[in-house]
Amino acid sequence: MENFANYESVFSWRYGSNEMRELFSEEKTRKLWRKCWAALAKAQKDEGLVSAEELKEIEKNAEKIDVEKARRIEKEIKHDLMAELKVFSEQCGKAGGKLHFGATSMDIEDNAEMLKIREAVAIVKEKAKGVLKAYGKIIRKYEKTEIMALTHLQPAEPTTLGYRFANYAQDLLIDLKNLEMLENEILKGKGFKGAVGTSASYEALLGEQAKGMERKAMENLGIDAFEVSTQTYPRKVDYLILSALASVAASLHKFAFDLRILQSPYLGELSEPFAEKQVGSSAMPFKRNPVKAERICSLARLVSALPQVAWNNTANSLLERTLDDSANRRIIIPEAFLAVEECLILAEKIIEGLQVDERKIRENYERFSPFAMSEALLMECVRKGASRQEMHEILRENSMKAWKNLQEGNGNNVSELCANDKRLRKYLGEREILAFFKGKRHIGNAVEKCGKMNSEIEKTAGHPKGKAGKTEGF
Repeated sequence: MENFANYESVFSWRYGSNEMRELFSEEKTRKLWRKCWAALAKAQKDEGLVSAEELKEIEKNAEKIDVEKARRIEKEIKHDLMAELKVFSEQCGKAGGKLHFGATSMDIEDNAEMLKIREAVAIVKEKAKGVLKAYGKIIRKYEKTEIMALTHLQPAEPTTLGYRFANYAQDLLIDLKNLEMLENEILKGKGFKGAVGTSASYEALLGEQAKGMERKAMENLGIDAFEVSTQTYPRKVDYLILSALASVAASLHKFAFDLRILQSPYLGELSEPFAEKQVGSSAMPFKRNPVKAERICSLARLVSALPQVAWNNTANSLLERTLDDSANRRIIIPEAFLAVEECLILAEKIIEGLQVDERKIRENYERFSPFAMSEALLMECVRKGASRQEMHEILRENSMKAWKNLQEGNGNNVSELCANDKRLRKYLGEREILAFFKGKRHIGNAVEKCGKMNSEIEKTAGHPKGKAGKTEGF
């Protein structure tokens, strides 16, 4: 039952999925500790340290979590893992005396932590693939829809809406590859190496057989172990995984921030979905605020700060181990995963319900795209023998006059200004100049690149359902 008189983290109910919350719950943590104890006991049974009957009793009771009892013991002894060990040991009867044989706390906690992290990474990857498939639909549908690209938040040259989304997709593909590299090469457990990582306690029990015992225990858990550790696995791993999550957050922040700009009615080309009864403002009933995109940016900003904490844990873990990382790791690891997962959930919802105002896109395109055609005109004049620098200045002068005309509420007359400029007419006729501003597409290989990006998405995340758009330009 919820207690509304106590502080609760927003990640316990507002942000993230139940699946991710359960993964970082007290129950799951204690089940994973017990899984590590059972994996160790199973490996020690093969070495004759634990009997078959004792192992059977340990495995039979591994799921019987009693958090309340463990918490009562912890209040007295001030050690959470030992409290859980006492409860588990008592449940196992005589076999409980073999639990934690030769181990130190971090042999259990760090291997359990890595099991959680690997499972959390799998959840994030699956959510990221959902976003990629949603991107793919937009890329496919709008690969030919010309739109004004903005550099410095000013009109630049045309691109396509699909190509813009291909850039967002490429960022997320990089993030996925980064996560997969960490999964394959970096995300390992401490193993079973004792108090300072030398395996002294296990070697005292088994001699050279200790190596085989550790290997079997890790096989039972389904993860690899670092060859070398201190009391913990290298805390650098936390920094690397949080940095990878921060990179995912950066990709989603870029998309969401762009959307917030494009949803401004002064541009008005895209907007996030807005529910029929959704309230935009308590004071202004007309508001359609981009609250989902703003939430992505807000949570992404939080995630971006968390690797710094993990960096300090890495750099300031003195000698074989200090405990000053423990309290903050209980916060930064689960909350980084939950925050990034929430960003991915929101991003997929936004993209699936994205509202595209093609009329506004066309209006902005027709207003500003003539400026972009000046580059093609510049290149043709140079091809005909003109000085590139002289032509650039002439086109700049005409463009500034056209900007003034636009600002005075008139149309973009850059084509007429150029067609009537005698300096340009030395190289091209009036009709030739006007032809550069009418009916010419200046989007390079954007459509081709959209197709290639969708092929990458399909290889990574599955087929992004949706038909190619028919728009050829305006």
